Amino acid sequence: MSHVGVGPRAVMRSVAFLTAGVLAVPALAGCTSEDPSGKPLAERDVAAAARTSVSDGGTLRWAVDSVPDTLNAFQSDADATTTRVAQAVLPSMFRMDETGSPVRNPDYLESAEVVDTEPKQVVVYKLNQQAVWSDGREIGAADFAAQWRALSGKDSAYWTARNAGYDRIEKIERGASDLEVKVTFSRPYADWKALFTPLYPKDVTGTPDAFNDGARRALKVSAGPFAVKKVDTKGDQVVLTGNPRWWGEPAKLDQIVLRAVPRDERVSELVAGKLDLAEIDPETADEVGLAAGPPRDAATGTPLMGPGGSPAAGAQGRSAAEALRSWAVANGSDEEAAEEEVLAREERREAEAKARRRQQALSGFEVRKSLEPAYTQLALNGADGPLADERVRRAVARALDREKLAEAVLKPLGLPAEPVGSHLALSGQPAYADGSGALGEQNAKEARALLADAGWVPGGPVKKKDGEEAAGAEKDKKDEEEKDGKDEKKSEGDDDGTYIVGEDNKNTDGKNTDGRNEGDRNDDDGGGDDAKDGADRESGEKHSSGKNTAQGGAPGAYAPKGTAAPAGAAAAPLAKDGKALTLRFVLPSGPGSETLRTVADRITDMLKEIGIGTEVSKVPDESYFKDHIAAGEYDLALYSWPASAFPATDARPIYAKPVPAADGSLNVAQNYTRVGTDQVDQLFDRAMTTLDQKEARGLLRKADSRIWAAAGSVPLYQRPQLVAARENLANAGAFGFETPVYEDMGFLKKGAQGSRPSAPASSSPSS
Repeated sequence: MSHVGVGPRAVMRSVAFLTAGVLAVPALAGCTSEDPSGKPLAERDVAAAARTSVSDGGTLRWAVDSVPDTLNAFQSDADATTTRVAQAVLPSMFRMDETGSPVRNPDYLESAEVVDTEPKQVVVYKLNQQAVWSDGREIGAADFAAQWRALSGKDSAYWTARNAGYDRIEKIERGASDLEVKVTFSRPYADWKALFTPLYPKDVTGTPDAFNDGARRALKVSAGPFAVKKVDTKGDQVVLTGNPRWWGEPAKLDQIVLRAVPRDERVSELVAGKLDLAEIDPETADEVGLAAGPPRDAATGTPLMGPGGSPAAGAQGRSAAEALRSWAVANGSDEEAAEEEVLAREERREAEAKARRRQQALSGFEVRKSLEPAYTQLALNGADGPLADERVRRAVARALDREKLAEAVLKPLGLPAEPVGSHLALSGQPAYADGSGALGEQNAKEARALLADAGWVPGGPVKKKDGEEAAGAEKDKKDEEEKDGKDEKKSEGDDDGTYIVGEDNKNTDGKNTDGRNEGDRNDDDGGGDDAKDGADRESGEKHSSGKNTAQGGAPGAYAPKGTAAPAGAAAAPLAKDGKALTLRFVLPSGPGSETLRTVADRITDMLKEIGIGTEVSKVPDESYFKDHIAAGEYDLALYSWPASAFPATDARPIYAKPVPAADGSLNVAQNYTRVGTDQVDQLFDRAMTTLDQKEARGLLRKADSRIWAAAGSVPLYQRPQLVAARENLANAGAFGFETPVYEDMGFLKKGAQGSRPSAPASSSPSS
């Protein structure tokens, strides 16, 4: 899961990141005139201010996760800081707007349009006549051509991360003037606006040696409002300074210093006055928000009134009664106890004084929040084990209450808590439509019926033989300890591995296991007849037995609609062929992953309701992705993908059907769930080649409905974006979908104020 629309596409989806997530819609899209893309769930929060309100000069100290190993955004080890530097110092033909859509960047382009489609697609770029590199040379066709040759994939001497789009170009030539660049494609390419952002000078892309090594630690030539002054690996910072040859609006700041600061150290750096802007975790956001909160009692640090107008506890969590008791003991007749209490009171006073100083230091900051252009998903590894059966994957997906999971993460932060409805776009983006209906709503009864149809039934007692694993766990405990030595494990069920049907979580309250009274239940599968008919009509795939196996099939397709789960199976562990249905849930163990672990706990409880056990393995952050997700060593996992303005290109490697490689291994590209279909691949290919945007959106929504139906991954919620910013810092913070405008960032003049979005009425923090 580092993000879409705000950085070079070359690395937008090159890795999934963690912290540390269109309906079966041929029918839906055809029967409504309402735009299914909706609006962004949250606005940007950057304290927007006119340039006239921003002072000239100053240095912005901005926390980042790392000093990049390379400044070349098209190399495999580029990271989020590479993206940030590229945005500030290099040309971008298109920027992202508030809906995550590409818009022309007038600083570099006067126009860019498709001028021919037959016999081949031709795009003509007309460049801003003032656009020059920092060495004085005009930006022109030679730079476009050099970048195309480097990224086309035809010369293996170039160490590139990917060549999507560039491999479809046939030639690049000068147009009617030096300011025109004519690009001819060998095959139609819908996402042509994704190309040449960022654009590097031909000095970097002209030869393999220059491309591979010339831009890793320095960019001698640039063409943005800022230039790279130095990459200081010892000081863990990148220093950007104003570009004297910049032709656009001059940068308000003198310098931007990107400092590598671990997330768990950022609050200390804020307190020390060493940062002006930093993305933070929810706990730090609480502390910053508290510092800017209501008046506090000078003696105790206690808010005069707590939330809702009720008294709140003191800074050290001591109530008035506890304070009175402390006074009584300190002044009582028991001299030994009194002495101990006096010392304890002194320690508390020192701690409270330190807390007040810390609070005072943070009082000059505010929390700016939005939703990141990225979502967190539950991944289900369909390579082997129980999850290789689509019915089991669908059962897992339908056991999840995605609304509750989104609320658990976002509601306490005062952010809109709506589950993500698409794998390919986020609410507000043109390609978005809620495709979850292809899978069906959360329904424990239907989930248990799917499991029963797959052969997973209450089967106890189930005893594990020595050395035997529960179904779904790829490695036993001994192997895992030898591999990592650090995994922490938690198993559901009895310690001796024996499950006795009916003895776990007996139902004694007169309710069914999904928490509803029997009278409140109905047999509706949540998918709706319209969605079912649309999906069935689209694929029409049936076995001779009459069972519908279509990828877009309606909920309950693998068991007759309304099939009752076996009596007493509500919370009983399920088994098949003598093995309990237990899935290995792999999670990162680092300090920035508390949210993921909270979500995992809730998912574990939801799966237990349908009889699925989980074995939780907490692994080191540094090995989580490489050794577990990419290697396929998991059954369930949580990680994030950035959204993209160009899903036909960027999402295809994530959902493409894995294919055998020449050496016999499975080439999964970025499809770490190992679940894919030929139909999805074909829909992506068609969307990538049509130049009709409406048709492309329809094809992408069909692809998304099939991805939902295959249940290889379940989008959960859009990730929160929390940023601590100095109160007088303007045009910087939580950017949402939009590309930052670096030249407008700066510190407000005295008396000036930036505008902040109003909090949605329905999104107040929960108590």
